Amino acid sequence: MVHSIRSYILITCGGMIQGLGMAIFLFPHSIPSGGAGGIAVLLNYWLNMPLSFALWLVNFSMLVVAIYWLGNASAIGTMYGITITSLSVHLFSFDLYRPYTNVWFDLIIGSIILGFGVGILLRQGVSNGGMGVLALIIAKMKNIAPGQPLFLLNGSVFIITGSIIAWPIVLQALLSQWLSTKMVDFVFKLKPILSFPFSSPFLAARKKRERTSHRK
Repeated sequence: MVHSIRSYILITCGGMIQGLGMAIFLFPHSIPSGGAGGIAVLLNYWLNMPLSFALWLVNFSMLVVAIYWLGNASAIGTMYGITITSLSVHLFSFDLYRPYTNVWFDLIIGSIILGFGVGILLRQGVSNGGMGVLALIIAKMKNIAPGQPLFLLNGSVFIITGSIIAWPIVLQALLSQWLSTKMVDFVFKLKPILSFPFSSPFLAARKKRERTSHRK
């Protein structure tokens, strides 16, 4: 129970940090934070759907598809993280919280903050949603850090978003993803200084499930 509480605290922090980076620095310039963020921007552009709800809807749909590979424990944690992120996007989606207007400054700072939040989530064995679900599955199968597959998966969404809204968004989105995935890998590969930050019941549940499968 103690470990579960610790992990949920970290998932809450990761989700809030991720949402802050999106709402304050990236979304005001229509820069997709990732595959799910790109689709959310398109839904907002086409249907005038609130970004916070569009992000939640895309992430939830992707999560339902991936529950089998993530396992129930990781799926619950991922859904919780997605909800926290969406609520944070809604909370910070006010001009009051946007002190800067330079797109390149916002892109760099927002991408670093985003990657830090996503890295915290992935260290807890849960996904940040969207393409992060697939990236986590690929990383698990190939035993690699999830940054590279996350970057490759999001590229196609960026191209679609840029072709519909504005082509400069493609360059901005790719640069944002490069910075954020570097930060993701940095956080993901950090060796735990204390047992507190990285103890995760979701990873333990997944490993137990894998051992059971091998025995069968």
